[in-house]
Amino acid sequence: MSSPSEAPLPDAADPADAGTVETHPPETAAGRLLAAADRVTGAVAMTFATVSSLWIFAMMILVCADVLARGALNRPILGVAEIVSYSVPSCVFLAVALSIRTGRFLRADFVIENIEKRYPRAGALFNTLFNLAGTWVFFKVAEGLWPRMVRSFVNDDFFGSVGTFTAPTWPFIAALFLGACLAALQFAVFTLTAGADSLRHRNSGEPARGMILVGGFLVIAVGGALFAITGDLSPIDLGFVALAGMLFMVLAGLHIATALILLSFLGIWLVRHNPLIAERSLALAAAGSIKSYSFGVIPLFILMGLFVDIANVGRDAFAVAAGLLRRIRGGLGVATVFANAIFAAITGSSIASAAVFTRVATPQMVAHGYTRRFSVGVVAGSSVLGMLIPPSLLLIVYGLIAEVSVGKLFTAAILPGLLLAATFCATILLMAWLTPGQVGDARPADDVEGISFRDFAVKLFPILTLIVVVVGGIYAGYFTPTESGAVGAAGGFLIALARRELSWQKLRQVLLEAAEISAAILFLIIAANLYSRMLTLTTIPQSVAGWIVAADMTLLAFLAIYLVILIVLGMFLDSVSIMLVVLPLMLPVVSALGGDLVWFGIVTTVAVEIGLLTPPFGLAAYVVRGTLPPGTATLGEIFAGCTPFVAAMILVTIVLMAFPAISLALL
Repeated sequence: MSSPSEAPLPDAADPADAGTVETHPPETAAGRLLAAADRVTGAVAMTFATVSSLWIFAMMILVCADVLARGALNRPILGVAEIVSYSVPSCVFLAVALSIRTGRFLRADFVIENIEKRYPRAGALFNTLFNLAGTWVFFKVAEGLWPRMVRSFVNDDFFGSVGTFTAPTWPFIAALFLGACLAALQFAVFTLTAGADSLRHRNSGEPARGMILVGGFLVIAVGGALFAITGDLSPIDLGFVALAGMLFMVLAGLHIATALILLSFLGIWLVRHNPLIAERSLALAAAGSIKSYSFGVIPLFILMGLFVDIANVGRDAFAVAAGLLRRIRGGLGVATVFANAIFAAITGSSIASAAVFTRVATPQMVAHGYTRRFSVGVVAGSSVLGMLIPPSLLLIVYGLIAEVSVGKLFTAAILPGLLLAATFCATILLMAWLTPGQVGDARPADDVEGISFRDFAVKLFPILTLIVVVVGGIYAGYFTPTESGAVGAAGGFLIALARRELSWQKLRQVLLEAAEISAAILFLIIAANLYSRMLTLTTIPQSVAGWIVAADMTLLAFLAIYLVILIVLGMFLDSVSIMLVVLPLMLPVVSALGGDLVWFGIVTTVAVEIGLLTPPFGLAAYVVRGTLPPGTATLGEIFAGCTPFVAAMILVTIVLMAFPAISLALL
């Protein structure tokens, strides 16, 4: 499963390669034509994404200049908020085609990957259908944006205030339209490629079971659609059919944003008995759902995390922690947790943490007598701190969905983050003394160099200063979260430059990755916005809240069920997708039961992160396995090593549920 909610692996392929990759050699005239179309699409996608990446970098500079002008001269730059608001969706749509091309456009692929391996022709047919659905979605988006772009150009529409600052709106809408057209074209090329693959495998002697799977999928999908269209269903019934269909499509391997838009479109159409209303709702969601200054925080914090990652902050944090704790039994495991906490406080990415510390900490622990299972388990387990300790990308997403202050969420996450880190440390130390067989011969790391004050200052002082500025600026009310992200990205850029870790090639790669990841996350939020509109029309959230209140269910009883749901979903979906699917249903319930939405956000964040460590698809475990040298540890060993940390996370989640004051004490 791809996960754009996290930073990419440091050794990921350069996105620039996406424009030249051919899926299959062109064996026929049609194949050569398709390969040419693929190259052209890739080149245009790379060009659009490059514009998007430079645009994000320019936003960082603009917001930082506004902060400096306001702080030093008391003269803020006019129009910054409006420019950023219009720029965010433009950057998303310009980069979405490359995000689709490089596999960052999120899908749950554990089922389709198995089908592709066992039944290649069936897998190709599934991908043909899924890519065709993506083509249709982006075609409808482009169709809805076209009249808006023309109207804006003809009427000379502008944003800002006359006499102070104005700018035309049509270039920004044109970026959305062109990006949607290119994304539709990219999916169309993938559709033809997958169709060609299915033809190539038609005489491969594949077992009939593969084609039965395809037929069964089509029967369920078409049958469900006909049932919804022809059945005399109430709005609530239609909503539940759409929800069931969406979950079925997602688990089958359809891209999550595509599934959300497709089923939401159908649901709105059937509830309002008018396809034009569904089309207008889709256009409104595409053009307006992320057109807000507050959404600028996502690409800016992603950019900050990538800059800090490239500056080798994780390596330095582990060196400091290992030097301080080298004589304690299990000390290198505790050092990994400490380093993860430092790294988390500046990147907000669990997957980046897992990738970095797999290379940095695992060899050190194994060399000092720790078992492989314990070593990889510590790395994977402690990586989840990246999405709880602020600044956290997952908390930002929750705040935008629940319309809760991101600053309050960051403040509320401090004590739970420290509690989780302390629980991990206690788990490691207890295992070292009570179950030494699982930990191994964890001898003191006497050969690890101690840390002098100079080493500490050189390796950690710049990062700790950046943490204080970024997070402290939000807490003090000096920065908005978006401004904090811009200042943090600029600080990470300067740190990487000062450490001579940022060549032109690395800068290009970081900027492209920031654009790709931002596009994948924010387009998912666009899809979720349409999904929320559909749910509101069906009255499902209000009805579910009413049923639970009428059943006289307590808040704790509801949370117990909610925790189980999140753990189960975490076995198949990534954290952002779970939030986008579940929260529109659950937020009204929590409000009806008297729960605080800030506290609920902390509980939700910890609970969904459990899924990173649980089979069949714990993303952190797969990242650790993919980063290790081949043959170092099996996936089973990694999941087994994660088990104590899963138990610790469940315990902390229950404590946070039972004692909301832990999350709300600093507010």
